[in-house]
Amino acid sequence: MSDPTTPIPCTLIRGDGIGPEIVDATLQVLDALNAPFAWQEHPAGLEAIKTCGDPLPQETLEAMRTTGLALKAPLTTPVGGGFRSVNVRLREELKLFANVRPGLSMLPDWKFQDVDIVLIRENTGGFYVGVEHFIPVGDDPRAVAEASGFMTREGCRRLARFAFEYTLAANRRKITVVHKANILKMLTGLFLEAVQEVGREYEGRVVLEDRIVDACAMQLVLNPSQFDVMLTPNMFGDILSDEIAGIIGGLGLAPGGNIGERAAMFEAVHGSAPDIAGQGKANPTAIMLAAAMMMEHCSLHAMAKRLRAAIHLTLQDKRTRTGDLGGPLNTAGFAKAVVANLA
Repeated sequence: MSDPTTPIPCTLIRGDGIGPEIVDATLQVLDALNAPFAWQEHPAGLEAIKTCGDPLPQETLEAMRTTGLALKAPLTTPVGGGFRSVNVRLREELKLFANVRPGLSMLPDWKFQDVDIVLIRENTGGFYVGVEHFIPVGDDPRAVAEASGFMTREGCRRLARFAFEYTLAANRRKITVVHKANILKMLTGLFLEAVQEVGREYEGRVVLEDRIVDACAMQLVLNPSQFDVMLTPNMFGDILSDEIAGIIGGLGLAPGGNIGERAAMFEAVHGSAPDIAGQGKANPTAIMLAAAMMMEHCSLHAMAKRLRAAIHLTLQDKRTRTGDLGGPLNTAGFAKAVVANLA
């Protein structure tokens, strides 16, 4: 366990839209916890374009490599202009191969009360590598669109081993590997095969099952409690993790961690919501939960447990929720409520 008094260098990205508001709320709670993070703030997203001409400045990237740890608010990638997704670039540049997306029931008046799922998503390959082009036919230069996806056996095995070790460390017992190997026989067939290869090393300790993605999506909304840890290729994980968020109450409750061998980045997985920016309407729960994930990554387990318990207690009462969850509080008011509920 880490010494909770030793400063931990951490890159802080305030983000776009509602990002600065939810970051301020989270820092207020972390200060109340005496969290030992030594923040190094750097720009990314739209603000970085204004000041540096690049949504992901080299200085920010180097800072993240140096600290090996980051807390990031949502970023906006401009439509057009030749800019690639900042999130995708970060995952590629820092080799953040595993995306960890927990979904836990926290609202006592929500439809599902027994959801406790962790989805682990391949983070750098599949169809999201962005290799695509148009094929001209006759006088139509964009008559055919073609995209390619890539997976490597080494990458799939690395992710699978991460997932099995995560499952054991979290005292979980089952992994559901999600695929479409009946149609994408090579691309997702390789993913399934590699996971099954690694799974044989964990027989007797972790149960491994597999589901075709469309059937899995249906089962999630029928009976989400049957799932424990889900292991998915990139695009399937992107879709299913949002479905899990909907099952527990929305993206405002969904944190995420992006893990590599030398760096880790924790974030709220929702968008930057520019339509409500500056109005105090944003729900900071997701990025607070991401901060709890970051604490666990840094072996600050007791502190993470306190933060999660305070968030959970705050969400139990409609009077201490934000407007998106039917409550009266603004962003700052929710942060104060969480601080008041810290044990």
